[in-house]
Amino acid sequence: MICIKDLTVKNFMSIGNITQSVSFNTDSLTLVLGENIDQGGDDSGSRNGVGKTSIVNALSYALYGQALTNIKKNNLINKTNNKGMLVTLHFEKNGVDYRIERGRLPNILKFYINDQEQEEDVDESQGDSRKTQETINSLLEMSHDMFKNIVALNTYSEPFLSMRANDQRAIIEQLLGITVLSEKATQLKEEIRSIKDSITEETLKIEAIQTANNNIQQTINSLTTKQNAWKLKHNEDILQLQAAIQEFEKLDVEKEIEAHKIKDSIIAKQSKVAEASKWVKSLESDIASSNATIEKLRSELIMLNDHKCYACGNKLHDTKQEEIKSIKEDALTDLTHHLLVITGQHRSYTASIEELGEIESLPTTFYQTIDEAYNHRSTIESLQKELSLKQQDENPYNAQIVELKETALQPIVWDTVNQLTSLKEHQDFLLKLLTNKDSFIRKKIIDQNLSYLNNRLTYYLDKLGLPHQVIFLNDLSVEISQLGQDLDFDNLSRGERNRLILGLSFAFRDVWEGLYQNINLLFIDELIDSGMDASGVDNALSVLKKFGRDRNKNVFLISHKDELVNRVNTILKVIKDSGFTSFSTDVDIVI
Repeated sequence: MICIKDLTVKNFMSIGNITQSVSFNTDSLTLVLGENIDQGGDDSGSRNGVGKTSIVNALSYALYGQALTNIKKNNLINKTNNKGMLVTLHFEKNGVDYRIERGRLPNILKFYINDQEQEEDVDESQGDSRKTQETINSLLEMSHDMFKNIVALNTYSEPFLSMRANDQRAIIEQLLGITVLSEKATQLKEEIRSIKDSITEETLKIEAIQTANNNIQQTINSLTTKQNAWKLKHNEDILQLQAAIQEFEKLDVEKEIEAHKIKDSIIAKQSKVAEASKWVKSLESDIASSNATIEKLRSELIMLNDHKCYACGNKLHDTKQEEIKSIKEDALTDLTHHLLVITGQHRSYTASIEELGEIESLPTTFYQTIDEAYNHRSTIESLQKELSLKQQDENPYNAQIVELKETALQPIVWDTVNQLTSLKEHQDFLLKLLTNKDSFIRKKIIDQNLSYLNNRLTYYLDKLGLPHQVIFLNDLSVEISQLGQDLDFDNLSRGERNRLILGLSFAFRDVWEGLYQNINLLFIDELIDSGMDASGVDNALSVLKKFGRDRNKNVFLISHKDELVNRVNTILKVIKDSGFTSFSTDVDIVI
């Protein structure tokens, strides 16, 4: 049995950021009335637009990830807050506790079994998971269409008898258990297809063995030819590598490298001596020039001391004499200091040349550069490594020839093909039993369950006061008649249609619970508000109360009829205030 315990809702449709909850544990008939405070409250008589149906839509969304009708998922989010929508449903089945948490912005789908979250990747763009939903569906054992017909009756969904014939048939087949046959047939078709593929595969294997048996020796001969050719080529490659190594080893590469190192050292020494000699020559020229200039300045200073012009020999005034003398003395000081510096540099470079000593003659080498000598050594090492690997190579054809000789001709056995063919013939027969409309299995299921469905439908239509006779025929079509006249669903008045919708739903539920499992919850959304006379309302209330009293069902009757307040034991108020919907914390108990 499925026992739906409670539902909590947040930011869902007209419900705002304050979480609202509904408990389903009264086992009685609960009247759901609306109070629109934004339009004056109870005194105004306004019951519309308060969000009563949001309870049923939230229940549908929690279980199936969609509302009762084709409302886009993002349009289920409260338009004022625009985020944080979350619906949580708690239910129990066969002593196991389950909880579903489903929401959007952020997208959420969490599924708990006995408070343990079941881990699975969730589609972030949709906020759902196919595998998790499949698990939930297998627990419910009912499709969303069936849910709308036996759990959540409402005026928004298309009535069963207004559907196209194929859609009606799909629901009835699901209800009567015929859909299970179709599912089994689909599985059987897949198995038959797999067996056919296996038969084809086994036949091809046998044909391949026959071809292999005919050609095996030719293949071995061909591989033997390739084996011998590989041996010849392998030996030739080894001889070529050995010859190349011998040729390279004629040169003592280590001596060659050492000679290049000595040669490079001598050349570097030559370069240093040449550079130092260049500087010595330049400094000697500078020293000579500086000494000459110093002598000249000294002579000029002697003449200046005698108050004579050093250029023309004429007498100089004291002021002019002191000015020129100062300039010449400063120049002599600077030049004397410069001479000391370059003389020191000359001694340093001369000492460097003496320290380097005599330059040896260059040794004779085979290669022009040391890099070529290193390449020579690297080539020898590479050839030796290649030779070692080549000597370790195994003939790739040896293993193939050995394997072919050991397997040789394979025995041809048809046992597997014969067994698969027999199994396929048996499954073809079973498939006909499942799919043929005249199959005794389908007839047995239809005759047995359809009789019960018609019996319960007649019972409920009588209880609801509908004078028409409604019968499901063996071809799963529906026949409506009154006083011998055939009628269509649209021939009925609104009140008569609502009675028939209720009767069909109750009968469907009885059949479904008889074949599958009980469920403790039933919603009737405004079906008795439109077109139902007082007698029809009384009859419907009587059946609904009996559901709660005798069958422990939690029946929620959504209505606008204030006069029903004194006809029920419990009332749940849905209040619209400042644009947001809330549920009364405690259900009112009517005494």
